[in-house]
Amino acid sequence: MSSGDAARREGLGKSRGGWTTKIHTIGDGRGRNLTSHLTPGQDHDTRQLVRLLDDVAVARPGGTGRPRKRLDSLSADKAYSSRGNRQALRARRIPHDIPEKDDQKANRARKGSRGGRPPTFRPHRYRQRNTIERLMNRRKQFRAVATRYDKLACRYRATVQIADILIWLRAKPDRRNP
Repeated sequence: MSSGDAARREGLGKSRGGWTTKIHTIGDGRGRNLTSHLTPGQDHDTRQLVRLLDDVAVARPGGTGRPRKRLDSLSADKAYSSRGNRQALRARRIPHDIPEKDDQKANRARKGSRGGRPPTFRPHRYRQRNTIERLMNRRKQFRAVATRYDKLACRYRATVQIADILIWLRAKPDRRNP
C-alpha cells in the first residue's frame, strides 16, 4: 500500500496550502448537523452529495416512528451543481436551489434549443444556505476541529461529532406545534 492510499484513507489530500481535509455536511434549517463526511482536500465536492443524502435521517417530532429520509428542501453552492446531482435530487423529490456554474450555462446556450431549460433557481430560498456556513463557523470555534491535529481520520471524525453534539446541546429547543 502506498503512502498516497494511506493518506486518502485518513482523509488527507494535497491542496494548494498543503495537506487538507474537507468536511461535507448537510444540516437542518437551524444550522445543526444532520450528516457529515470527511474527504481529502483535493476531492470534488459534487461527488459527495448523493452519499450524504443516503445518510440523512431526520427524527420525527416526539421521537416516535422511523426517521424521515427525504429532506424538505436543499440549498447548496455551485460546487454541487452537476447534472447527476440534480437528477438524484429530482428522483428523491427533493426541491433544490443550486446556482448553475457559468460554464454549464455557456454549454447549454451553445447547444441552443437542444440545451434544454435552465434549472429552476429561487434566490430567496438560496439565502438559507448561510445556515451551513454558520454551522461551519461554529465548528471552527473548537480549535481541534479548525486545525486538525489528529493524524487518524476516525479520531478527527470523533472530534467533529463531539463539536456537533455541543452545538446541538447549545441550540434553542424546537418549538412544538399547538
